[in-house]
Amino acid sequence: MKAIFDNVSESCSKKVTKTYSTSFSMATKMLAPAIRQDIYNIYGFVRFADEIVDSFHDYNKEELFSKFEEDLNYALANKISMNPILNSFQHTVHNYNIDKELIDSFMSSMRLDLTKSEYLTNEEYQQYIYGSADVVGLMCLKVFVKGDAAKFEELKDAAMSLGSAFQKVNFLRDLKADYETLNRTYFPNTNLSALDEDSKKRIIEEIEDDFRKGYQGILLLPAEAKFGVFIAYRYYKRLLKKLAKTPAMEIKNKRIRVPNYEKFGLLTRSYVKYQLKLVK
Repeated sequence: MKAIFDNVSESCSKKVTKTYSTSFSMATKMLAPAIRQDIYNIYGFVRFADEIVDSFHDYNKEELFSKFEEDLNYALANKISMNPILNSFQHTVHNYNIDKELIDSFMSSMRLDLTKSEYLTNEEYQQYIYGSADVVGLMCLKVFVKGDAAKFEELKDAAMSLGSAFQKVNFLRDLKADYETLNRTYFPNTNLSALDEDSKKRIIEEIEDDFRKGYQGILLLPAEAKFGVFIAYRYYKRLLKKLAKTPAMEIKNKRIRVPNYEKFGLLTRSYVKYQLKLVK
C-alpha cells in the first residue's frame, strides 16, 4: 500500500528538518499537529535543493540539480516519487493547491547559485530573495490558512516580508562561508571584503523594516500557526540583535550563532508572552 510509503516519506522529511535545523525544528513543533507535517514536507524539499548547490562540492552539482528538478516535475505530475522527500512534498503541494509558480521561482533562484556569484543591482537581489525565501513563506502560508484564498491574499505581503527578513539574516550570519567558501556575495553595493559599520547598519535597518511588516501578519495568522511562526520570528530577531552588536569585521570572520540554551530560554519566554496574550 502506498500509505506505508507515504508514512516513510513523511518521516524522512521530519528527520531532515530535525537534523539540519534545530531552530526551525523547534518552531515547527509549536505548530498545531494538523499542519506540522506539511511544514516538515516543505522544509525537506527546500533543504535538499539548497544542499545540492551549497554543499556537494565533490560532485557534479549541475547534474544533481537537473536530476532533482526532473524528479520534482515527475512527482508533481504523477503524485508519487521514489525520492521520499519529493513524495511527501508533492502531497503537500496537491493538498493545499500550492502554485507551481512558487516552486518554479524557488528552483530558479537555487539554480542561480550554481553559476552566479555576485548581485550587482537591487533588482537582481530582490529577484533572488523572492525566489529563495519569499516563495517559501508563501508555500507555508498556503498551509497555515488551509485553503482560505481571502486570508492568503490578506497575509501574502507580510509572509513575503518575513521570508525576506529570515533570508537576509541568514545572508549576514553566513557572510564568511558565502564569501570565502562559495565565492558569493548577495548584498548589492556592499564591499564584503571590507565590511564597515555603515554598510552593516544599512543592512540591519532593511531587515528590521521587513520584520516590522512581517510581525503584523503573524498577529493575523490562524491560531494553529501563530505561536510556531512567532517562535521563528523571535529566534531570528535574537540572531539579528547579536549581529547588530557584533563588529562588522568580526561578522566577516566568523559565524554568529544563538546557542541552544538561549534558544530554549527564548522558547520559554515566548510561551509565557503568548499565553499572557502579549503577542498582539
